[in-house]
Amino acid sequence: MSGENRCFDTYEVGLKIGIATHALHYGTGALGGLRGYVDETNPSQAILFRLDRHCQRLSNSARYLHYDLPADKIQAITIEFVKQNKPTKPFYLRPFIYSSGLGIAPRLHDIVQDFFIYGMSLGETFAKPNGISCRISSWQRQSDLSLPLRGKISGAYITSALAKTEAYAAGFDEAILLNSQGKVAEATGMNIFMVRQGKLFTPGTDQDILEGITRDSIMVMAGKLGIEVVERPIDKSELFIADEIFLCGTAAKIAPVSRIENYLVPQVADSITSKLQQELVAITQGQHPDYQDWLNPVDLQ
Repeated sequence: MSGENRCFDTYEVGLKIGIATHALHYGTGALGGLRGYVDETNPSQAILFRLDRHCQRLSNSARYLHYDLPADKIQAITIEFVKQNKPTKPFYLRPFIYSSGLGIAPRLHDIVQDFFIYGMSLGETFAKPNGISCRISSWQRQSDLSLPLRGKISGAYITSALAKTEAYAAGFDEAILLNSQGKVAEATGMNIFMVRQGKLFTPGTDQDILEGITRDSIMVMAGKLGIEVVERPIDKSELFIADEIFLCGTAAKIAPVSRIENYLVPQVADSITSKLQQELVAITQGQHPDYQDWLNPVDLQ
């Protein structure tokens, strides 16, 4: 079956992957992650947030691994997975593409590729009302010259793991990584925004960041709220004098930052961060008519 692409979905935790699996040894996998919610007004229906964008990004990630897996096929499998599992709480889905062959050479050609999906209940990942603390990591965000950073390639996350544990060991919740030019890139699994003088700033896609879907959502939401959004390089020192800082991602949603290193971030009344948090909650609960196309309902009956 050398070089064959297979696609399957699993509804059970008991999926077993061999210890000689290529992706386990060489990081030749690509992951996705999306949130789902159970409709409070209709428990027989689940809501998936921006399913089309998540499936397209995973399909693009697969292309880096020389795996042709169309976005519409990923979407169909994801919907069927949710129907089969009938969630009753907010949940998180992790689709994963990987090289499942047993060869010992790092390569992307002449090797079997597979796909699975699993899910879990997931509430708030950063349930700290006063915000989280961050340190500037000694580890550097990889360059797009060395890794395709627009894809969520599994092997790339070793840098995030090193930075996260370094921050945790030093008494912080999260780490901020700089890129090879010494500019702010992102956190270990989240994009970053800062507020200065009423404007929202975030590193652009030329700063070796992941093109985050929550990041994109925030920029669209901010624009509709009349908040100016600027994508540009950000210096580390700017974080120390920012009016607000928050991190964002599928799992974390919007996580306010209260401290960077030993610099406290001001606690602002009626902050831009809180406005965006409220807007995102309203959207995911189906209470905002302008964003209905971001929600994909799934009938659980």
